[in-house]
Amino acid sequence: MKSITIIQDLQVDHKIHSYPDGIRDKMEHLQNLIIETASEMAIAGPLEVSLKWGEPSFKVPKGSPVRIDWKAKNPDQYAMYFICTTSLVETFRMVYGDLFRYEKNRAIVFNLEDELPEKELKDCIGMALDYQALKDKPFLGR
Repeated sequence: MKSITIIQDLQVDHKIHSYPDGIRDKMEHLQNLIIETASEMAIAGPLEVSLKWGEPSFKVPKGSPVRIDWKAKNPDQYAMYFICTTSLVETFRMVYGDLFRYEKNRAIVFNLEDELPEKELKDCIGMALDYQALKDKPFLGR
């Protein structure tokens, strides 16, 4: 694993710790998967971790942001969000089919009891983090 510079807004830690018990672990796990994926890639520049629309957001200079969140109105699920104007979620559907549950063209949604397919999820995260280099390739290079 390569070393990556992480620039993190302290508000992200406050947000992660504000989630209810049981949810906090899920959100920390998603956060760790994103950081781990970024560390495994040849990313030029830092991983910026901040709050966007009140949600933890992860962005690298030539990537598309990835956000994570849990919402009280849907207490049995949490999600990883992508910019809806990209072809990311559409590509995830083509490559992974029903392995994931999707919300339109903007999110992968997980139930609390789901076991995450980590290899495939990290692949999706990697596509987002490398989006500018992949956006013109069929299936985003997959």
